[in-house]
Amino acid sequence: MQDRNTLKRHAALVDRMASALGIDLEEAALSGRLAMDEISEAVLRCTGCADPGQCSAWLAVPVKAEAAPGFCRNRDLMTRLRRRDD
Repeated sequence: MQDRNTLKRHAALVDRMASALGIDLEEAALSGRLAMDEISEAVLRCTGCADPGQCSAWLAVPVKAEAAPGFCRNRDLMTRLRRRDD
């Protein structure tokens, strides 16, 4: 089981990645396009990342991206949500 700080860090990374892609996770959940289980699973997938520092560095550049970087363990989810927002 992941410790609380790890889960919080990766929850923030998932949220920041979504924001960088123009995805509002809260709106997606409220509209039913994203199940709460999917958010939990995304955070858990993120905790399996070998280099969260690389993600943090990528997110530090204030540019609205077209897609999650190739190393993102949630790239498929972000792509699906982004398609629905377009």
